[in-house]
Amino acid sequence: MLRKSILLAFAALAMPGSAQADGLRDALAARMPDLMTLYRDLHGHPELSMQEVRTAKKLATRMHALGFEVTGGVGGTGVVALLRNGEGPTVLLRADMDGLPVTEQTGLPFASKERVTSSAGVESGVMHACGHDTHMTAWIGAAQLLAARKGDWSGTLVMIAEPGEEVGLGAKAMLDDGLYTRFPKPDYALAFHDAAEYPAGMIGYSPEYAYANVDSVDIVVRGQGGHGAYPQTTKDPIVLASAIVMRLQTLVSRELDPVEPAVVTVGSFHAGTKHNVIPGEARLQLTVRSYNAETRKMLLDGIARIARGEAIAAGLPEELMPQVTVLEGSTPAASNTPAFAKDMAALFTARFGKDRVRQVPPVMAGEDFGRYRLADPEHVQSLIFWVGGVPQARYDVARKSGESLPSLHSAFWAPDAETVIATAAEALAAAALDLMPAAGGR
Repeated sequence: MLRKSILLAFAALAMPGSAQADGLRDALAARMPDLMTLYRDLHGHPELSMQEVRTAKKLATRMHALGFEVTGGVGGTGVVALLRNGEGPTVLLRADMDGLPVTEQTGLPFASKERVTSSAGVESGVMHACGHDTHMTAWIGAAQLLAARKGDWSGTLVMIAEPGEEVGLGAKAMLDDGLYTRFPKPDYALAFHDAAEYPAGMIGYSPEYAYANVDSVDIVVRGQGGHGAYPQTTKDPIVLASAIVMRLQTLVSRELDPVEPAVVTVGSFHAGTKHNVIPGEARLQLTVRSYNAETRKMLLDGIARIARGEAIAAGLPEELMPQVTVLEGSTPAASNTPAFAKDMAALFTARFGKDRVRQVPPVMAGEDFGRYRLADPEHVQSLIFWVGGVPQARYDVARKSGESLPSLHSAFWAPDAETVIATAAEALAAAALDLMPAAGGR
């Protein structure tokens, strides 16, 4: 049955003409049963951010068997695998390894049953609810194709399995651990992400910004507590915090150019312990999203200004001014190199057809892949693209009925894994072959 589903997936991807001429698709089809076995194993045994010990070992073993020089423990549990194949450009292909603290409800026969207790004492399941299992499997598939075709390309292939992407720590940890000094620095860096809003096998790209700056901000709003029946004797931090929440909405609606995307969301508001007690403080937690550095600065400065201004309006003394903290681990925007993105889009269009490759808007989610370009923007060109994962039949029904589909990070997210993996592995391998032509090629 699995073999039949794989053949059907490739039949759906098949297209006439030159895309088949290099044989990549046929070679990948032959490897898909093994790749799907790997996928089911990764899916059933996810690990949380910066704890990807089993996952890293499994990927490292696979890469070593393909003839790569493998180094583990980079930036924590990260893996770097090198394949040196003569003179030429250096191409980096990235996959991310971590799962999420989500209890899976997909009903898949190989669904994750892993459990974890957080440092805060909260127990939950663990799931690849963001599709990183498809990322890793396609990454292995691309490595297999390229290792088998060393006569078709010349250069250095740097393949990295990144830990901790979900918490925004992995790329920085690997770079801090010498990714660009201990190993060859890439001329080109590529990655993909599965997408829960596009039909399976569709490739989406954005020529510049793809993912947003992501900042987490904590605000401690202080006051003077007391009896709820005598509010005149207090400085109520709940009222003050509520005013801050409402005023924050004007940063985007009234202070930012309407054509400039941004988000300021208060995701957590905690205060008080009892009906008739006015507490001494309230705590807010915010997520702040933007694309360019100027907008990011305007939002963060505005949050601090509004918190202080509302406290002054409430009559708080200087020693009780709100404490505003931008947390470490914020993720910078992932911005593609425009010309490079368009070149790769043209390559994908020639291979997969114009109906399957589309320019799409950037998203407000975060992705730390942008750090690989930002570490040396004058040298490194980069592209992160999307591969749709919604099973085609379900996508068609949802479009007609208006049914909402599970998003990434949902306990119900179950992509059409065969199609995602087949599309992404072929796209990554084709890109690398194009960027590192053999002597006399291209």
